[in-house]
Amino acid sequence: MESFLFQATIYLGAAVIAVPLASRLGLGSVLGYLLAGIVIGPLTGLVGSETQDLQHFAEFGVVMMLFLIGLELEPRALWDMRDRLIGLGGLQVTLTTLAIMGACMALGYQWPFALAVGMSLALSSTAIVLQTLNEKGLMQTGGGRSTFSVLLTQDIAVIPILAILPLLAAPAMMRMGEDGSVHLATDDHHDEHAMMSLVDGLPGWGVTLVTIAAVAAVILAGIFLTRPVFRYIHQARLREMYTALALLMVVATAVLMSMVGLSPALGTFLAGVVLANSEFRHELESDLEPFKGLLLGLFFITVGAGINFTLLLDAPGYILILTLGVMLIKGAILFVLSLLFKIRGNDRWLFTLGLAQAGEFGFVLISFSVQQGVVSQGESNTLLLVVALSMLITPLLFILYEFLSSRRGDQDDMEPDKVDFQGPVIIAGIGRFGQIVNRLVQSAGFDTVVIDSNLAAVEMMRKFGFRGFFGDPTRPDLLQAAGLEDAKVLVVAVDDKKSANTLVAYARKQRPDLHIVARARDRVHVYELFDAGADDIVREMFDSSLRAGRYVLENLGLSDYEASELEQTFYQHDRTALRELAELWKPGVPVDKNPDYVDRAKALNNDLETALAARQQENERKAS
Repeated sequence: MESFLFQATIYLGAAVIAVPLASRLGLGSVLGYLLAGIVIGPLTGLVGSETQDLQHFAEFGVVMMLFLIGLELEPRALWDMRDRLIGLGGLQVTLTTLAIMGACMALGYQWPFALAVGMSLALSSTAIVLQTLNEKGLMQTGGGRSTFSVLLTQDIAVIPILAILPLLAAPAMMRMGEDGSVHLATDDHHDEHAMMSLVDGLPGWGVTLVTIAAVAAVILAGIFLTRPVFRYIHQARLREMYTALALLMVVATAVLMSMVGLSPALGTFLAGVVLANSEFRHELESDLEPFKGLLLGLFFITVGAGINFTLLLDAPGYILILTLGVMLIKGAILFVLSLLFKIRGNDRWLFTLGLAQAGEFGFVLISFSVQQGVVSQGESNTLLLVVALSMLITPLLFILYEFLSSRRGDQDDMEPDKVDFQGPVIIAGIGRFGQIVNRLVQSAGFDTVVIDSNLAAVEMMRKFGFRGFFGDPTRPDLLQAAGLEDAKVLVVAVDDKKSANTLVAYARKQRPDLHIVARARDRVHVYELFDAGADDIVREMFDSSLRAGRYVLENLGLSDYEASELEQTFYQHDRTALRELAELWKPGVPVDKNPDYVDRAKALNNDLETALAARQQENERKAS
């Protein structure tokens, strides 16, 4: 017991220290877990032989992850994305698998091993890439959307890959009896822990029928049993019962699939897809997400702890050549696909560099291949090291992308529209904020010129009869074509804070007399826009939050008039406070590190409480 607690302390402590540090450095949580495992394993030796046993337990996190992936993949949504998934994503997985398989066979390996390695290394790191795209605001770019399509295809491809890998070792893993029955091969050393099989000893046709029946049972249970079981659990009114039921569904499905010789991950993925349209989807996700995260984290820690760094030190050149070779093969295929699917400019480099690494599923598939006897333990050590190194190189690839983007600009990107109309109001950005401004102004009879860099948003506008132009609204030539010299008002409603600041500063420099209305994300952005030269600055959530607060006051017993008066008092005081604090704000200095700002903010907050109390007393006096 003491040994277990000691090991748990080491693993959890390593994760708590390493993962936040890695995330802060922009490396991502997966690399954080790997580094934690490297520190407590090869570097310090705090964990030893029990790592392999713990890894088998932690692999259940992969089963949970595939169940959750299934929950997110509604059949209709998959059908709508079929062109990108089958075309772009399918070609990436297939071509990369064949290319790496060919390279392995050229080195003298047998085709089952080569195919297993090709499939394992064809997948990229969903965790690292998606997190980086979100952190850098690249998800909504053309390259970001194409990257996401490929990652989604890869996640789905894990399922057939898990089904194929055991077949590559089929002669070694099962034998045929004299009567035609199938017998699963087992290791005598593990017989005492072997799971009961529903197909052992059955004829071939019997194995097929039992397997089909097991899959059908999972589907039918998801359709017909989920709702009554959840109703039964709800009657207990115990929150932990929902968590217990979610775990039971995953574990029971995994056990059933194992008993018929299928991958547990395949069965849980299928169960997730069946439940994707149910009303219990979000409940299941919230219950299982913490378990999935911890078990996956534990799995990656054990992978890091089990990496053979002696191998790297013995042959650093060989390992580095293998790693770079894999990344070059993947990058070349991705580049060719970007040409075929007309991914241009910076999006092409984001797509190519962002997906060139091997991913966390590589750890899973390589470990699974070892279990199935397709890959030997010694070969897996080399492959795991290649996967880990490629993931460690990934942040450098995104730095390279940013360098190339800054050098290339947008020279190869999609050509912007020719702006052939001018009006008194220019609106830069047509998202949730800009479209409301545009509709109001046009409804009042004034012409507007709308420019947005999101082609899908512009095309949507046109379908509803609104005029809009595709292009970067911060480009001086587009602003001049839109009539910046003669416009009366410029509305800056772009999402990116830096772009908004740049646009306001440029417009103010070109037209000192132009009235600029700008959308701000938060208070600090208000100060930045004010410093850049905006006249009217609107915080995107401020007015709606005030209205929500007024509704709260009305439902607490205040009259409509009283709530409205307090709302107006808060509004006026906040505007005054914002102007005062803008004078104390220092660019580049966080507001909580500015003592003058903090002291004045505290004093103004006290003044607000006094003003609201005085207004409420006056309202009560008038009412009496």
